[in-house]
This record gives sequence, C-alpha cells and structure tokens, in this order.
Amino acid sequence: MSHKYAIVKDGIVQNLIQWDGGEYQADGQLIEATHDAWIGGAYTDGAFVPRPEEPAPEPTAEQLQAQADKESANQKLRDLGLTDAEIEALKS
Repeated sequence: MSHKYAIVKDGIVQNLIQWDGGEYQADGQLIEATHDAWIGGAYTDGAFVPRPEEPAPEPTAEQLQAQADKESANQKLRDLGLTDAEIEALKS
C-alpha cells in the first residue's frame, strides 16, 4: 500500500509523491506527508509549515464604482430623511 510522501531538499518541499516503500532514488529526503505539505512549502523542526492564506483579490474598477454608487444612493436617501431600517426595507 502506498502513502503520500514529500521530497524535501534544504527544508523546502520539492515534490509530493505516492510511495510504497520500495526502491526509489529521490533528490532529497523522503518524509511522510501531512495535510500541511505542499510543493514549495517549508519543512522545519520536523513539521510541514501550512500554506499561508491567499490574500483577498483587489476589487475591480467596476466593483469600486458600484460600491461608490451604492454609498452615494444610501446617503441621498438619508438626506431625504429615511432611516437605515427604511433604506434596508427598500432593498428587499
């Protein structure tokens, strides 16, 4: 039965493979992979370093304009005397 292993060289995961424990020459150390192992990830102090969270994508010009339009419309409704609850009721 094969298990997932990481090929680690100089503390960096070079590749992930399925290995049955048979003859295999790897350019690095074979370490049984955990869910934190990823290609390009670090292996330090006997553990794989989890992948960092992806940053949120920057909003597009269209998204920024739509948000500005929404805020402008809400402000105009407040200027007319509507409450936030009344404005929310209009949206549903």
